[in-house]
Amino acid sequence: MSASRSRRSYTQDFKDDLCREVISTSKPVVDVAKSYGIGAETLRRWLIKYRETHNSPDAAATGAELARLKVLEKENRELLAENLFLKKASAYFAREQR
Repeated sequence: MSASRSRRSYTQDFKDDLCREVISTSKPVVDVAKSYGIGAETLRRWLIKYRETHNSPDAAATGAELARLKVLEKENRELLAENLFLKKASAYFAREQR
């Protein structure tokens, strides 16, 4: 009772074009897939493969960049803690004295 369904095949250029459209326009995957008549999950799998094979130079971080990022994240945490402390202190001194 199962109907024989022929499997559609797409060229790599077509797949890459759709992936570039999703990435460059920031359209939802579902919308792009629907407009071309393919499944959203199929396009998501193509996107994963596309991103693996077409890494941009700024996507891959070197060891030095990772170390710098770690330092900046630590500094950011410290600054956020100081900011929170100063907000609490200003709220304490801003309230009316009895």
